[in-house]
Amino acid sequence: MFSPEGPSLRELAVQALSSVERGYDLLAPKFDHTPFRTPDAVLEAAAAALRRIGPFEDGLDLCCGTGAGVDVLTGVCRRSVTGVDFSAGMLAVARERGRAVGPRVSWVRADARALPFRPAFDLVVSFGAFGHFLPGELPGLFQQVHSVLRPGGCFAFPLVAPPRPGSTAYWMLEGFDAVMRVRNAVWRPPFVMYYRAVRFGDVLRELDRAGFRVDLHALPEFGQRSDGSPRVRMVAAGRPG
Repeated sequence: MFSPEGPSLRELAVQALSSVERGYDLLAPKFDHTPFRTPDAVLEAAAAALRRIGPFEDGLDLCCGTGAGVDVLTGVCRRSVTGVDFSAGMLAVARERGRAVGPRVSWVRADARALPFRPAFDLVVSFGAFGHFLPGELPGLFQQVHSVLRPGGCFAFPLVAPPRPGSTAYWMLEGFDAVMRVRNAVWRPPFVMYYRAVRFGDVLRELDRAGFRVDLHALPEFGQRSDGSPRVRMVAAGRPG
């Protein structure tokens, strides 16, 4: 499914009926061949934006998966890069990927809601992970990120503008989330993966409550919507110094 190298429909069904952790352990060997991985174009645009506001010394990729975001960090961080994820399978794939000479890279298995770090990072990034957290978990998640950033550090992530209500993309995402809600109502353990659960306004409000100062950077590579707003923004939330 998705591509010849991607998971089959049967494999996806088994993964979807597992817990989030177990599901991603199973998906890990084929994850990079699915639409669930953040597209290279988004990663490259985010890297370009980070280079404009950097440089940074030490970076953390929150919910790093197979390490695509770590590749972004190695281009903007000078000293060290850490990837953290709670899926052992995803981390195993990440460790196997070859990387050019650059800052030292380490991998840590941990839950993003209970990060095992002191304030040791100048930059924290996250790519496509927020759908795995329920809206009520955002305050705690953002507080965790705030706690591991040094004063003056930055929490950065891209946000794609939601599709217009009534559009084909809108109904596809609504349909996906509806299927997940039904699945979680009748099957345990739950598999938390929602595309429409995290809203732009909620993200900005909870970042403010967690003590961040938020800047928004349009990613011009993706153009504008019909109302002139950017199709993709990068949120750069700073921890005050």
